Amino acid sequence: MRFAFTEEQQELRAMARSFLAEHSTGEHIRQVMTTDLGYDDKVWQRIGAELGWPAIIVPEEYGGLGLSYVELVGLLECMGEALLCSPFFSSVCLGGNALLHGGTVAQKQQYLPQLAQGQLRVALAITEANGLWNSQGIETTATRAGDEFVLSGSKRYVLDGHCADLLVVAARAEGTKGHEGVSLFLVEPGSEGLDVQPLPTMDQTRRLAQIELQEVRVPASSLMGKEGEGIDALHKTLDLASIALAAEQVGGAQRSLDLAVEYAKGREQFGRPIAGFQAIKHKCADMMVAVECARSAAYYAGCVAAEDSDEIPIAASLAKATASEAFFRCAADNIQIHGGVGFTWEYDPHLYFKRAKSTEAFLGDPSYHRERIAKHIL
Repeated sequence: MRFAFTEEQQELRAMARSFLAEHSTGEHIRQVMTTDLGYDDKVWQRIGAELGWPAIIVPEEYGGLGLSYVELVGLLECMGEALLCSPFFSSVCLGGNALLHGGTVAQKQQYLPQLAQGQLRVALAITEANGLWNSQGIETTATRAGDEFVLSGSKRYVLDGHCADLLVVAARAEGTKGHEGVSLFLVEPGSEGLDVQPLPTMDQTRRLAQIELQEVRVPASSLMGKEGEGIDALHKTLDLASIALAAEQVGGAQRSLDLAVEYAKGREQFGRPIAGFQAIKHKCADMMVAVECARSAAYYAGCVAAEDSDEIPIAASLAKATASEAFFRCAADNIQIHGGVGFTWEYDPHLYFKRAKSTEAFLGDPSYHRERIAKHIL
C-alpha cells in the first residue's frame, strides 16, 4: 500500500507550516512558555476562529469540519515540528475525543460546537499518584447521592488542567477495580471542593496540573454515558490520543534531524564542515531511519483510526512506542552534534530534547506500549 496525502491535505499542511513559521519560532516559544498561561492566547484565538483546526475531527452536525484522523495526524506532525505551545492537544485529542466517544447527545450538542470554534478548552484527568495510564490506576471514587455524584480523589499530570474551561474526570464506584465501575464525568473548574495546582515541569512548553477533588458534587447530567460503563470510551480516547501524540513526536524528530544536519553543514573543524565526517554522517543516517520508521507507524495508525478499525489499540501502541524512541534518540543526537552549545538557552535543541522526554512518558512509555501489544496479539 502506498500512502500519500491528497492535494487538499498537503495544502492544509502547507498552510499550517506557514502559520507556525511566523507564530511558533524559537524566540516566540521562549517568551510564551514562561507566562502564567503557557501559550499565546491571541494565537490560540486565531487558530480557532481563522484556521479552524479544533474543528477538524468534530462532526459537521456539531459545527465541525467532519474530517478524518488522517488530516489530524498530518496537522499534528507540523505542530510537533514547531513545538507549538497551545491547548490544542489537550482540548482536541484528549478532552475532545472523550466527548466524541463517551459523551451523551446533549453533552455533544452543548460542548462540541464551542470546542470546534476554539472557545472551549477541555482537559482529561485520569492519571493519579501511581502514574498508571490505564483503568488499573484509577482510585478516585464516584458515589451517587440522590440526583448528584460525589467525586473524591487526586489527579496528577493533567495536561493544561490549569487553564481548562471543562474537565473530564475518570472515577470509579467504591469497591470496584480494574475495568469495572469506571465512569467519566464533566466537571466545571470552579466547582466547590475542586482545587487545581500547576505542577513544575521539565518541559516548559507543556503545562501539567494536579487536581484535588474533595467531595466535589456534580449533577447526574454530568455523567458521560451510562454509570460504570465508561471504560470503552476511556480506552478509545487514550488510543486515539496516543496516535495523535505519535504524529506530533514524528514532527519533533524530523525537526531535530533537520537542525542537526543544518548545524553540521555550517560548523567547521580542521578546515571542513563536520557534516563530512563519517561519524556525523552515520549518526544523521541513523536518525533519518528512526524518523522514517516512526512516520510510517504514525501514518498507518492514522489510517486505522480514520477507518475506526479494530486494530486501533495495536496500531496506537506501535506508533507511540516507535515515535517516542525515535524522537528521544533524534533529540539527544541533535544535542551531541551541536556539542556544548546544544543545551544552551539560546539554541533550540534543548527545547526538543525536553519535549521528547516529556512525551516519551506521557500516555505511557515504550515499555508500557510494547507490553500492550504483546497482550493483544497473544
